[in-house]
Amino acid sequence: MVKILDATLREGEQTPGVYFEGHNKLAIAEKLDNIGVDIIEAGHPLISKNIYKAVKQIANMGLKAKIAAHSRSTKKDVDTALDCGVDFLGIFYCVSNARLDGVFKKDISYAVDQITKIIAYAREQQPDLTIRYTPEDTVRSNFDNVAQVAVAAVKAGADIISIADTTGYMIPGTDRSMYDFVVKLKAVFTKENLSPQIAVHCHNDRGLALANAIDGYRAGADIIDCTVLGIGERAGIVDLAQLLVLLREDFEIKTDWDLLRLSNLYEFVSEYADITIAKNLPIIGKNAFTHCAGVHTHAAVMNPIHYHSLAPEVVGRKMEICLDHMSGISSVKYGLKRIGMEDISDSFTMQVLHEVKSIGETGRTVNDLKELERIALWCKQNVEDTL
Repeated sequence: MVKILDATLREGEQTPGVYFEGHNKLAIAEKLDNIGVDIIEAGHPLISKNIYKAVKQIANMGLKAKIAAHSRSTKKDVDTALDCGVDFLGIFYCVSNARLDGVFKKDISYAVDQITKIIAYAREQQPDLTIRYTPEDTVRSNFDNVAQVAVAAVKAGADIISIADTTGYMIPGTDRSMYDFVVKLKAVFTKENLSPQIAVHCHNDRGLALANAIDGYRAGADIIDCTVLGIGERAGIVDLAQLLVLLREDFEIKTDWDLLRLSNLYEFVSEYADITIAKNLPIIGKNAFTHCAGVHTHAAVMNPIHYHSLAPEVVGRKMEICLDHMSGISSVKYGLKRIGMEDISDSFTMQVLHEVKSIGETGRTVNDLKELERIALWCKQNVEDTL
């Protein structure tokens, strides 16, 4: 069964301007654990003393999830991470020819030696450690380099190979398909009689992170990386809520994920990351289950399935009807019914609708039932004044 790795506390802090204080990191980790995330990537401990302290405290919270630390391919990084008490270590090293030749001034044989030595060292220090190796920018690297280093990493002790679409380069259904990449790499391991877990880490530069992650899952990936709000480097990565709902509802994965806790988690992260939850964000956004146009609302009031492919109750939400310049008489009747006004004339309803449309044309909506009640009383008073 697919596992979920949430990297809000690591990748998420690579979002410009985002930093979570230690006490808030612990709260986020606890909320993720309560939802049922399998792996929580708590940070890169060598970056700062505060991140080190936070990773160490999270690792000692007694959470059900595995707690992961990020690490370069150096003993200093590995030692610092293991000193935190984590049970999952993610080691990365780029093997693209461009980086090897232009940045590191090394060849692939050096990279293989460096990576295998550090993986073997980590395994020796902590035999029960889960080790993930990521060839950074995997999908744009020479495939032979990726295959060579991945096989060597698994033989040295890596449990997981992560396919990183570091720049959001992949496009489903093309020759840059994550599905095809996963299948191709798995075939390499099969030929070597190896069976590591495969993770996919998909960036959203082209808006295709979720699509590529699902492509990877369909091809047999075992782990998918994500963050709350999809935050991360540049355009971020896969959004946690969208991923969980899609896997649960559309791929019918049987899990204990508590989707009703998602809204609380998102509100918390939004506040302390100082990133507003977009109104049109799928699943969590204010408008995700709100109907506006008259034709839509008329059908949705009769039966929500007409304009819902997902029941809002799955994530603790409910259908909403927006009252504004796009509203029709059925929208107003629905709203009036909710405030206890059912046996009313069509002419009165039309008066309320006229007021609602006038407000909508100012760019505002009538979302508050108390305001709708005031509008109804205003219209009722106008009727009485004309008698």
